[in-house]
Amino acid sequence: MKAWNNRPRELRNLFNPAFLGVIMLRAIHEYGNEDGKPMPFSLCLLIPALSLHKDTRDILKRGIRTYLVKVVEDNPKILVGLPDRLRGLFPYTMDALGYLLAQGAIVIHENGHITAIDGSVQKTISGTQETQDCQKVARSLGRKFAQISDRATVYTMLGVRP
Repeated sequence: MKAWNNRPRELRNLFNPAFLGVIMLRAIHEYGNEDGKPMPFSLCLLIPALSLHKDTRDILKRGIRTYLVKVVEDNPKILVGLPDRLRGLFPYTMDALGYLLAQGAIVIHENGHITAIDGSVQKTISGTQETQDCQKVARSLGRKFAQISDRATVYTMLGVRP
């Protein structure tokens, strides 16, 4: 893996591990609040690809109060290119998880599930409108994934293999 400072500036700005970490932390935290259990690692990998992609984010933002199955059923374009986005974002997602772990914001359990440490995420969402939207959608995804409560179902619904 390239050192962060040796990566192109555009990549450093777009895929900042602290920002991606906040997005994932919001989802992990909300998952735990909704389900009372830690979020499976494999679901964490979906959060950046669904939250950062503007078209997908806009659809998910409109459907915050709707079941995820219904949102995907009514908007199949969410699925277009999702596997490629997941593969492309994987290294940055792993950087962000490493950052969260190094900051003491998450705990990774032996079974691979992840818990957000209490107080590691502020309740108030701040930043530009776009960064706020990313965080709100991530938080909503955490809640929706917890409601489904089965990672295989989530992956199947999104048309990707874990």
